[in-house]
Amino acid sequence: MIQATQADRPEIEAFLRARVHQAMFPLSNLADHGMQGGHEYAVRFWIDRNAGQITDVLTVTDGGMVMPLLPSGRFAQAAAHLERLQVKGMAGPADYVRGLEPYGLADLPRNFDKDEPQFLLDLSDLIVPDGPGKLMPLAAAPEDVIKSWLWDYDRNTLNVPMDGLDAQVARTNARYRANESHEVLIDGDTPLAMTGFNARLPDIVQLGGVYTPPDLRGRGYARRAVALHLAQVAQQGVQQATLFSASEAAARAYQAVGFKRVGTWTLILFQTGGA
Repeated sequence: MIQATQADRPEIEAFLRARVHQAMFPLSNLADHGMQGGHEYAVRFWIDRNAGQITDVLTVTDGGMVMPLLPSGRFAQAAAHLERLQVKGMAGPADYVRGLEPYGLADLPRNFDKDEPQFLLDLSDLIVPDGPGKLMPLAAAPEDVIKSWLWDYDRNTLNVPMDGLDAQVARTNARYRANESHEVLIDGDTPLAMTGFNARLPDIVQLGGVYTPPDLRGRGYARRAVALHLAQVAQQGVQQATLFSASEAAARAYQAVGFKRVGTWTLILFQTGGA
């Protein structure tokens, strides 16, 4: 595999677009932050070709997230390019992340390591359930409530260490507000659930940061929030949505609004990084 240059960008984008529901993070990071560096989500690519066509792409952000799309199984070749990088984590289709893991990454201590079912929805099949509440921008919701939700999610779902938790919550809250990516289902003055997009392209969105506080779970608030949010972007031309489910209860909620399983996604977050 060789490191890509700007001249390779159109071909890389075509390769990623051909498997877009697996490549939302690389594509959206590329669109938003480019290949020149200077931002933690800016990307570098390593590519392999056969008969002149790209067959495999390894994406690494400046922040150290590794996102492999390696259909040809070029795991050892890809891993060789990680040896001098500080690796924060890996995210991608399970076959590719797990295939890459044994090449210098298997013994790294980690805060989070999970395979999750991935789902896809054509928005023409979206089901919007009845229920209370309407959506409002996250920036208009009570900030103390949102921060408490983010704290609980990061600590109890992603196992973020306590010594870095407050700083991460502050960064996430600021990013959600700046990107206008998340909304809150609210009934009167009571926030019920949060929905949002971790990646977005003109025709497809990737949901992330969906949350309901523990005392309000099991009432259908998250599925209504997600469905209302998707109905909004469907009117703007978005045609598909994808997501990963952190639990069986969440999977049932997503299936109830029309999502169908299409694969397995793996997320690994290392304690200190380094390959």
